[in-house]
Amino acid sequence: MCRLYGLQATHPTRSACELLDAQNAMIRQSREDARGLSNPHGWGMGQVTHGTTSCFRQVEPASESESYREEALKTEGTTVLAHVRRATVGDPSHANTHPFRHGPALLIHNGHVPAFDAVRPHLLDALSDERRRYIRGTTDSEHVLALLLQLRDEAPGAPLHEVTRTALQRLQSWVGSEAPNAEPHPTDADTQSLSHDELENILALNLLWTDGTTLAGSRLNRTLWARERSHVRACPLCDEEHASPPANENYCATVFASERITNEDWTEVPNGSVFSTSDDATLHLASLDS
Repeated sequence: MCRLYGLQATHPTRSACELLDAQNAMIRQSREDARGLSNPHGWGMGQVTHGTTSCFRQVEPASESESYREEALKTEGTTVLAHVRRATVGDPSHANTHPFRHGPALLIHNGHVPAFDAVRPHLLDALSDERRRYIRGTTDSEHVLALLLQLRDEAPGAPLHEVTRTALQRLQSWVGSEAPNAEPHPTDADTQSLSHDELENILALNLLWTDGTTLAGSRLNRTLWARERSHVRACPLCDEEHASPPANENYCATVFASERITNEDWTEVPNGSVFSTSDDATLHLASLDS
């Protein structure tokens, strides 16, 4: 069901240690995550630096890729996204590998949309012709990015957590109408321990996405943790500082991950939440049901 990582910071920040060398680095989760499963169906990293969006994707497992370390060492941005995939909707292919990029926007996703073949026509009907043309792969994830950007186009002044809420509520409605046995709402079930067959009927949308400026996302029926950092510190792994803000400017960052990556105190994001980051990279959290 994939593992994801995201960072939003006030100043360009390097994420190599959390991707490579931390106690539960992303490359370790590619081999085996907390569920005891591998995530072997591709990996990708995306970043926004000085207003420019870029990403790199590869279909082979991160744990076997010579490119993974090379890309991790040079990944730096005010926004950083990383993903290791365990395929559900959409075959393992370059077009179906995260992050998905549409112009300056990026998205990574952990989870799936039940009965996606039946839900997809509703989603496509909500898109403009231009937004439909952006879709290159067959994943539910890339279609969700198109929906988010369509809603952002229709309400350009809305905070991204509100755009995210609207998208998720529409998906909940479509899943509810097309898959009567599905559970489209936040569940108290321990999704870490459920079997693949049991997860098939649970709408799961852990999203991290950016429009090229702000990082936003949601937690719905998968694990998600956050860690806020209020200053630059020497990394306990490499003993170096991962950001270099000017001396007269304050630094702040918020990090998200499917699993706690370091031995720091992480906060569990409540199930059924949407969120966005403020200009100072602090977390704004809201309920999906608001």
